[in-house]
Amino acid sequence: MRRRLFLCGCTAAACTATVPSARAALPPIPMDRHEAYMRLAIAEAKGNPRYPFGAVIVRPGSGGSGGEVMARGVNDSAANPILHGEIACLNDYVRRHGNAGWADTVLYTTGEPCSMCMSALMWAGIGGVVFASSIEGITRAGIGQIAITARAVADATPFWRGLLLGGVLAAETDRMFLERKR
Repeated sequence: MRRRLFLCGCTAAACTATVPSARAALPPIPMDRHEAYMRLAIAEAKGNPRYPFGAVIVRPGSGGSGGEVMARGVNDSAANPILHGEIACLNDYVRRHGNAGWADTVLYTTGEPCSMCMSALMWAGIGGVVFASSIEGITRAGIGQIAITARAVADATPFWRGLLLGGVLAAETDRMFLERKR
């Protein structure tokens, strides 16, 4: 029994030592840039008319202007249940750039990240998460959701201090979810 407790303690210590952390603040990003980046996520979402969850990861330019799209993703949960738009986008980022540089990036997504996706974003140490439709709005559109908000996941993650912003172009994405192919 003692050995087992010791091993668990070592594992916990090892995890704590390797936890990523997002830097405290990204450069300020004006709302018109947030909206422009969200429009890119909406364009990605059109790749899945049944479940229009699209995402892009952007490295904002200085002062929030310019910016570079680092990765793209769209929901493909028909192929794999964990391939939500955010996870597909994270995978695309890693394929293109490796598993580094997350703190200087922001993920834009058409729907509030579920607890799985938000947790993955926190573990990556991404600098920010911006979403359009809320979990509540997505549920109203008839798409089942786990009722744990992105804010709840972020608040439960003491090592992450990134940007979290919801509701950007939500009127457009709420309509997109309501009018989706069924």
